[in-house]
Amino acid sequence: MALFGTDGIRGRFGEFLTLELAERVAFAAAQLIPEHSRVLIGRDTRSSGPALEAALSSGFIKGGHEVVLVGVIPTPGLAFLTLEPGVALGVMITASHNPAADNGIKIFGDDGMKIPDEMEESIESWVCSSSVIVDSGTGRISADHEALERYIAHLKQSISSSLSGISVVVDCAHGAASTIAPRVLRELGAQVHEIATSPDGTNINKGVGSTHLAALQEKVREVQADLGIAHDGDADRALMVDRQGRLIDGDCILFALASSMSKAGTLDKSSVVTTVMTNLGFHKGMEKLGIRVEVTNVGDRYVLERMNAGGFALGGEQSGHIILRKLATTGDGILTALLILELVKASKVDPDQLAEIFPRYPQLLENVPVREKERALNDAEVIAAVAQAEAILGEHGRILVRASGTEELVRVMAEADTMERASQAVESLSALVRARHGI
Repeated sequence: MALFGTDGIRGRFGEFLTLELAERVAFAAAQLIPEHSRVLIGRDTRSSGPALEAALSSGFIKGGHEVVLVGVIPTPGLAFLTLEPGVALGVMITASHNPAADNGIKIFGDDGMKIPDEMEESIESWVCSSSVIVDSGTGRISADHEALERYIAHLKQSISSSLSGISVVVDCAHGAASTIAPRVLRELGAQVHEIATSPDGTNINKGVGSTHLAALQEKVREVQADLGIAHDGDADRALMVDRQGRLIDGDCILFALASSMSKAGTLDKSSVVTTVMTNLGFHKGMEKLGIRVEVTNVGDRYVLERMNAGGFALGGEQSGHIILRKLATTGDGILTALLILELVKASKVDPDQLAEIFPRYPQLLENVPVREKERALNDAEVIAAVAQAEAILGEHGRILVRASGTEELVRVMAEADTMERASQAVESLSALVRARHGI
């Protein structure tokens, strides 16, 4: 039974992700860290969060550890706190951009990074075995009511200038950023209009946030803000929109940060790390600036692994996960927004040019629900069709067909020098996958 996807454990609460499973995951993880360690547990705003918090706490307490509850906090905040002395693990209860009915578990090590594959495999092996939880009787639990304030202080110290004179709309998806993102922006001097900051446990990501930008686009145009910022449920990503409501995705954000850091001499090894989803236009634009692009699989954990291995300062994903290695150990949506706003304040970036900061190749993506995603990817007929589509596009585009790391989906992506060519490729390949493997 595979528990971990590309971003931890995630699924429907009460069906896949049960309280029993959560307790077993915690107890299994408890066996892999030193005795009597401190474990932090945070969560987003889903109604299932407190119950999962109790189940995870039980597993770690029975394993003999000290559980410290930090309450509702963005995922990057939990990762930041995990770096504090004496902390062995940080456990975040969230399903990120998924609907409220889902929830998940992300685990961070004492280095602030998501635990390695080997540790995930050890946890899976124990959870799926017939082993029984035995209470050590030595665990305990407490709450840290100042934890969030330490993360807020870190965010405010990450930029050196005031944001006065800048007008922003921030959409917090009724998630973990709902209280702190508007507060941090205001305390740094920005004029803030906020939407989706009233979580009720069931409305997280519902028609708002980084996967539903319409409300943000409308509000930005209404108040004529300089920029709109959209977070997802756990605030580990940020997408933006300009005054006209045009999307500023992770590729645009990464391009702006990379070019600015390159000019300032702070872009280590003149390189940036991104994923296979990054637009071809990004690669060509970086080449013109003399910046090398390192490519990884999709997932901010893989971006960070490459950054650490190569000593690179900056990396990110089209989806809005941006990592600055000297400031964070995972994608941080609030931090990303602050850094872009600082560039705007210093007139190093024109907010009206961010959406077109590099010449973008038309890119289309279709998600095809399938019965078994790995079987679909290994289908000889699908493989042959992909090869044929790639041959047709040649150097004028590319094809990427991959499995979702969190859902039973095959993602079919095409980029080409014209929208028509990209559309033809996506439509034909999606139709084939759907016909042979669709639900």
